[in-house]
Amino acid sequence: MTTARKQLISLVDTPYYHCISRCVRRAFLCGEDKNTGENFDHRRGWVEDKLLSLTQVFAIDVCAYAIMSNHTHMVLFIDENSAKRWSTKAVLERWHQLFKGTLLTQQYCRGEDIPEYLMAALLETVDVYRHRLMDISWFMRLLNQRIATQANQEDNCTGHFWEGRFKSQALLDEAALAACMAYVDLNPVRANIAKTPESSEYTSVKQRVISAKKAKQPKALLPFVGDPRKTMPKGLPFELKDYLELLEMTGRCFREDKAGHIDAAQPALLNRLNISPDNWLTLTKDFRRLFHGAVGHSDVLTDYCEHKGLKRRTNINCCNKLLA
Repeated sequence: MTTARKQLISLVDTPYYHCISRCVRRAFLCGEDKNTGENFDHRRGWVEDKLLSLTQVFAIDVCAYAIMSNHTHMVLFIDENSAKRWSTKAVLERWHQLFKGTLLTQQYCRGEDIPEYLMAALLETVDVYRHRLMDISWFMRLLNQRIATQANQEDNCTGHFWEGRFKSQALLDEAALAACMAYVDLNPVRANIAKTPESSEYTSVKQRVISAKKAKQPKALLPFVGDPRKTMPKGLPFELKDYLELLEMTGRCFREDKAGHIDAAQPALLNRLNISPDNWLTLTKDFRRLFHGAVGHSDVLTDYCEHKGLKRRTNINCCNKLLA
């Protein structure tokens, strides 16, 4: 039975989630169909543009993404603190970029006087909008609906574009986050459609490499802010240099078909996460196949299951084997 989305998201445990959407019947609706010769690569650009534009409205940041021929991977960060700091007007202005809102919210944004007896109703509406703007389900709904509509208009047809709802899994600690991001960023390399991570089209790693050459980080993506410390700014708890170096080494192992081997000069990030080279390669090749729910060390996985009222710790054996 499908698990309700609200039972999968637990901000008490983690703000990081891996989301996957697949095209209906696994057809090549965003790439080249080898059977017909038709190419739909431009639709991957639609997904990338819409994904990054939605982050400017929602309290959700993108950590990593890969837009493949027939499916998409995204690692998302829910910025609850920022959403809670938004003023009433800020929430409404953001929501009005997506929907018309109500007559009352439109009046408020125009600066018109709102009668005292209507203020309570307005604030209730604002509270609803605030929660939606940090809700992954609303984020993915707007992303996938838009792409489906565009594709159907282009094909002059109707019907489903995506294969049911998107799937999501909680990333409960740094090891799970790093492994999942690398799995996502290396998807094109693993699928043999790109020779290097930085040459892979429609991926976050390409955006990061382009910006890194200018000594910057891409504004549209959640930045790397270094190793965890007391006064931690918003961002990924790794060094960008370490992450890119690790991706390059892992990608080289994939290309040269040297399973179980990473250069002796093992990157600092892998050492800090305490993941063996063999386990790292397994994680970054088969993350989605190995884990079908929340991912993290046994202690955080146990806490997550308790908070969500789950009786079974589905991934406990894989987590203990590969992340311990």
